[in-house]
Amino acid sequence: MTSTLLSGARAALSRGALTGAMASLIALSTLGAATAEPAKTKAPDPHTPCFFLNEWQGWKAPNDHTLYLAVNFHEVYQVDLAAGSSMLQEPDARLINRAFGSNDVCSALDLQLSVADLGGIREPLFPSRITKLTPEQVAAIPKKYRPY
Repeated sequence: MTSTLLSGARAALSRGALTGAMASLIALSTLGAATAEPAKTKAPDPHTPCFFLNEWQGWKAPNDHTLYLAVNFHEVYQVDLAAGSSMLQEPDARLINRAFGSNDVCSALDLQLSVADLGGIREPLFPSRITKLTPEQVAAIPKKYRPY
């Protein structure tokens, strides 16, 4: 008899716990549905300059504090450098970017630039700002400094 009572108590406890658990689950799902907002897709800001590193085709430096990057064969991005380098003006200068993780460039912080010559001298560059130029701004760049 004790065994039956114990079994009955266990069954009642199990049913009670199950009913309580289901009530909690229903309450939580209702609360979640009431507070959840529909997912909003954030539209990209057209003023934020973004491109992928593999879309970068060339570069030119009109002075020791500015770079022009050719992207997608028709876009030009201007990179302003916090500290310039006279090496950028040398004919054998090579621009090096070290990519860490992501392949996209949306700010100056996404560029880890340095300039090197064929002799192995390497100097870090510190981009401070990147700006996507308008077609009018690109047309105003002297031809010898256009990166494409």
